[in-house]
Amino acid sequence: MKLLFINGVNLNMTGTREKGVYGSQSLEQINKEIAGHFKNDECEFFQSNIEGEICAKIQSAQCDGIILNAGAYTHYSIAIRDAISSVKIPVVEVHMSNVHAREDFRHVSVLSAVCKGVVLGFGKNSYILAGESFKL
Repeated sequence: MKLLFINGVNLNMTGTREKGVYGSQSLEQINKEIAGHFKNDECEFFQSNIEGEICAKIQSAQCDGIILNAGAYTHYSIAIRDAISSVKIPVVEVHMSNVHAREDFRHVSVLSAVCKGVVLGFGKNSYILAGESFKL
């Protein structure tokens, strides 16, 4: 199985920003743990702060499933929503924090309705749980 993990805006700062929310590990360290968990699968990792690059990655993906943490784009990116809708690859929306326990603006996702499912609130393990969902 081939899984594509996409991280969006500001997630390159994981490990240095809001450690109480996102933890102290860098995104690179988290990706290594994810790859170790899925050692019998092929994992690709991509991060961008640029909305159009995320859309292009979704549209050009060659995989069995996409695990997407779009960051703040989750709450307003119709472009990413349309990119998800334009492909046949299932997408699971991921958040490390429980967005419903945070600021009101984080409670709304424009992506959820076009995703296979949503995993949130389990820190870095949200990615692993989302990836495992493709094996069910």
